[in-house]
Amino acid sequence: MPGTALILGGSGRFGRHATRAFQDAGWTTHQFDRKADKLDRAARNADVIVAAWNPSYEDWADQVPNLHARIRKAALENDATVILPGNVYVFGPDTPAPWGPDTAHRAGNPLGRIRRDMEDAYCRDGVRTILLRAGDFIDTTASGNWLDRIMLPTVPKGALTYPGRPDIPHAWAFLPDLTRAAVMLAERRDRLARFEDVPFPGYTLTGHEMAAILARIRGHKIRVKPMKWWPLRLAQPFMPFIRHLFEMRYLWDTPHSLDGAKFAALLPEFTAAPPETALSELQVDPD
Repeated sequence: MPGTALILGGSGRFGRHATRAFQDAGWTTHQFDRKADKLDRAARNADVIVAAWNPSYEDWADQVPNLHARIRKAALENDATVILPGNVYVFGPDTPAPWGPDTAHRAGNPLGRIRRDMEDAYCRDGVRTILLRAGDFIDTTASGNWLDRIMLPTVPKGALTYPGRPDIPHAWAFLPDLTRAAVMLAERRDRLARFEDVPFPGYTLTGHEMAAILARIRGHKIRVKPMKWWPLRLAQPFMPFIRHLFEMRYLWDTPHSLDGAKFAALLPEFTAAPPETALSELQVDPD
């Protein structure tokens, strides 16, 4: 039965799509205003809290622990369920795929450790949590991620600019599908364990496979063009977040996918959009 969802980070990628998905399913949604709202008050009538706050990489160490401590406190006080968008940072480069709910979290780099600690805290504190873990996002509009900022602008010229090895699998998630799944899980929250780690299978594509899909959509040949990392290295002293792009670069050279067995068991009726649909909906300005 639909309830009330408090959306934290409603202007961001996940939050924007989650708002639409909950509303489409008949839920009442409230957008949290950081300047005007108090979290403990805003959460009082919420059945679900969508924890889509996502500071910039350089602010993770200072902000993520405190932000999520506040969310956990508000959720526990109101027995609300937290929808926690998860990523693949917790696993590290030496963990064999596919990555599932029982895969060890071995990441030792700074961003990986922050995510590990944050996820562990939700489980440790007994917060009702649906951790919906996904790969890189495919949005429906340009939102400043790898796909629309770096990879796709060169497609009209016949090239997919790829940041890593194009011959290995990489995990992707189409945001309308991902957030629709979040709503479906939220509607079954009373049947779930108190802490559920649910990998979202999404799409597992090599760079060559993505280029082939884009070629079918566009109707012309598209080659894979290696991305040059050295301009980012030169810009790093002036743009601190870039060092974190290098920190996570291993994901472009590490074969990975998400194990969808648990997701299929929880939502056997879920039907995902084909990757052709996802990649054709995203419109970006040509390079």
